[in-house]
Amino acid sequence: MPVFLDTADTDFETRFATLLAAKREDSPDVDAIVAGIIQDVRTRGDAAVTELTAKFDRIELTAETMRVSADEISSAIAQVSADDRAALELAADRIRAYHIRQMPQDDSWTDEAGATLGWRWSAVSAAGLYVPGGLATYPSSVLMNAIPAKVAGVERLVVTVPTPDGQINPLVLLAADLAGVDEVYRIGGAQAIAALAYGTETIAPVDKITGPGNAFVAAAKRRVFGKVGIDMIAGPSEILVIADADNNPDWIALDLMSQAEHDESAQSLLITDDADFGRAVAQAVDARLETLERRAIAGPSWRDFGAVITVRDLDEAAKLSNRIAPEHLELCVADPLALSEKTIHAGAIFLGQFTPEAIGDYVGGPNHVLPTARSARFSSGLSVMDFVKRTTMSQMTPQALRAIGPSAEALAISESLEAHGLSVRVRLDALND
Repeated sequence: MPVFLDTADTDFETRFATLLAAKREDSPDVDAIVAGIIQDVRTRGDAAVTELTAKFDRIELTAETMRVSADEISSAIAQVSADDRAALELAADRIRAYHIRQMPQDDSWTDEAGATLGWRWSAVSAAGLYVPGGLATYPSSVLMNAIPAKVAGVERLVVTVPTPDGQINPLVLLAADLAGVDEVYRIGGAQAIAALAYGTETIAPVDKITGPGNAFVAAAKRRVFGKVGIDMIAGPSEILVIADADNNPDWIALDLMSQAEHDESAQSLLITDDADFGRAVAQAVDARLETLERRAIAGPSWRDFGAVITVRDLDEAAKLSNRIAPEHLELCVADPLALSEKTIHAGAIFLGQFTPEAIGDYVGGPNHVLPTARSARFSSGLSVMDFVKRTTMSQMTPQALRAIGPSAEALAISESLEAHGLSVRVRLDALND
């Protein structure tokens, strides 16, 4: 059974704090193992990668077969049904259109001192996308990671995907093709992250690594950060639904299960201003758990981490939502837009009862790579901004240097940085000669 909470109860605050503090991530102590793998790849390159791939994925590779060839990609894509291809193409088009609008603009202006200032945006030169492997893979995540990179202008985009026993999902290769991926390698795990970060004889290093993975992949991303950029360290999926009684309990139950079926450590929460409706949703969840194909995963998630919270009103719901800072937030209320103005901490918000979170996973357009574990309080989902960086621009005219240079010199002297001050002074003296 999930936890049932009510803000009117005297022990609510204690029980809610316990809910927020619940540890959901399965984080075995893998860091030492990962450190060894990274060092091995740095030292031995391709040889380490192929040996580790044979050990973990049961596939023998060479430097020549590590990369998935163009012919192999074409052959795999040919296996995709027309309906699946059409769905992926629709998703790709919508994701691309949304992210094009995110592109930041360069700017430049001349201020009152006569200095020309501004900034310029430019893409990282190369990015690597990690894709979990086998047949249970997520082509939608390929689109969500790769399309923003290409929209941002990344010249070289590399995908690594493990192929246990040689198996690879044709939809993943189609998604990579639709997104404009340049290279695909059949490797995974911490060794793939190390290869992307440091390079091998076959794989040139990248500047940034994105994409989800298991505990070993997450630990590897933490370790290579600084050598390369990373997107985030994603935890188990989560959803919060704020719903009033004017909803179908079964619809809300399915929305909650849409995240619970991801992982036994996923979390599905309902906040409602109607206790009877909350109980009806819980009953609908129980009914669905009798038939869902992934009930062995969704059931433990709902039992161990689920919650139904009754509040006095929607203002109280919004305050609790901001404390939770959910990855996904559904607002199934009469005026979702008004409520969204009060729910400021969320990775993605889905407005109204006809906008299930699953639309955002596939074809909505906004990115589905989102902050988890309450990190939406201070971070954002993946976007084109993850693949560009800003360079500031400054140009002083003689007049501008005369106007602001003396202040720079004074501050340099105050910090005992003589050469700093002198670099300004020699120019001011030259202007005064």
